[in-house]
Amino acid sequence: MSIDIETDEIDGSVSVTESIIKDSHISEKALLSTGIRVGTLVKTKSMSQFVSRTRADGLHIIDVSQTLTRIEIAAKFISKLDLSRIVIYSSREYGKTPVSKFAEITDSISLTGRFMPGTFTNPLYPDHLDPEAVIVTDPAMDLQAVTEATQIGVPVLAICDTDNLTENVDFIIPANNRGRKALAAVMWLLTRSVLLNLGKLSHDQPMNFNIEDFETKLVDDEE
Repeated sequence: MSIDIETDEIDGSVSVTESIIKDSHISEKALLSTGIRVGTLVKTKSMSQFVSRTRADGLHIIDVSQTLTRIEIAAKFISKLDLSRIVIYSSREYGKTPVSKFAEITDSISLTGRFMPGTFTNPLYPDHLDPEAVIVTDPAMDLQAVTEATQIGVPVLAICDTDNLTENVDFIIPANNRGRKALAAVMWLLTRSVLLNLGKLSHDQPMNFNIEDFETKLVDDEE
């Protein structure tokens, strides 16, 4: 299922990128320090369009303007749906807090850890869910959720790194999906944009949560 959004309303130009960063009340330096644009040593064909350059050490760098633009597009799409039927899932340890915080603030559903087979496809499963859209933090790690969403015909939005295969992803948000701070940054930006589109936050109003609030804490941080 394709995501029908008028993408011509938003482009990836420098001016729009600067506008998004300014609107988010975060500096470009602070955003880039999260590693949001640092990809992997592998670049798949489907992700090559989002790579701006390759560093001397072989790491592919994601075009952050496309990341920001696509977060805006995804948020516009999500805000038009029934938020109580949006499922956001991450099997990654670092994805737990980002997806849980997104769900808490937007009144959607978060799932973490192991994805139980039949969650979307088996109505007899006690914890069965009937999502209107599914968001995942890595289409490879979260494959079961992606597969079941595809089987029931609901759109899949995914944070995709440079090494991801995207054939079952309806909408790609290109970004570092392994880093603790990077995942927090993506979900913080997506949450803010959803609230803006819902009219629950004004453009000149900072969100009550910062990127650090979306980070999964390390054991050492809690001691």
